[in-house]
Amino acid sequence: MTTTAVLYDVPGPRTVRRHRLYGLIATLALLALIAWVIHLLVDTGQFAYRKWMPFAYVGIQELLLRGLGNTLKAFGLAAVLSLALGGVLAAGRLSDHRPVRWSATLIVEFFRAMPVLVMIFFVFVALKVQPLPALVTGLTLYNGSVLAEVFRAGVAAVDRGQREAAYSLGLRKTQVMTYVLVPQGVRAMLPAIISQLVVALKDTSLGFLITYEEFLHAGKLIASNLDYDLPFIPVVMVISPVYIGMCMLLSWCANWVAKRERRSVKTEKVRVAPPGPAAPLPGDTRA
Repeated sequence: MTTTAVLYDVPGPRTVRRHRLYGLIATLALLALIAWVIHLLVDTGQFAYRKWMPFAYVGIQELLLRGLGNTLKAFGLAAVLSLALGGVLAAGRLSDHRPVRWSATLIVEFFRAMPVLVMIFFVFVALKVQPLPALVTGLTLYNGSVLAEVFRAGVAAVDRGQREAAYSLGLRKTQVMTYVLVPQGVRAMLPAIISQLVVALKDTSLGFLITYEEFLHAGKLIASNLDYDLPFIPVVMVISPVYIGMCMLLSWCANWVAKRERRSVKTEKVRVAPPGPAAPLPGDTRA
């Protein structure tokens, strides 16, 4: 019996035919839905040359590229600062000192419950900060608080025996966290970390509400142009694949890091030489 058939019975010929029929029906239904959507877009003139003409101009292309660069800049800053803030808050939540633990918990729960847009507007309007720092601050406070819970849960998910064994060797708490708990917890944290970074990437689009010239803001300028008959749908069809592609790239990077971690020298199996004849002892006359 193969490994894949241990937990369930192997489907028979009738079940295989039925599953293939279900798959064929689902595929046809999906193709029909796509065809219906395309028909509606054609019927409303969304593929007309006039609506797609703006993307042929160099100025429009430069506007989109500049907006994409600003989006990546905001995301890069927010991602790095969120990871750093999440690590600090997670360390505070895991602290043995009660005031530190309570303070970190209060900060995490407050900013995790606060809407991102409210924080961005507060920093931008009340503190009169420039659009980019306001956007990055709001994203950092929210995502850093969420990542703090991810880090704490990842460390807590490590088997308790690992912690006890490390303390029995005489390691201090900092050494136990650095060399034992965090390296093992990272594997469990990685999918949640990447998911939260994807959220941060998508939330950079909130920058257009505070006049930050990011990717969505550039698309809004094009979509609201009366000279090209308000090409809203074409702009969505151009911008959406770019956001999807960036999120897929983040997921690919996460998978690459996970595979590299599994191939790490510290985690891979050590090859042992096959047993052979023992070397003769000094004074042994047997040959």
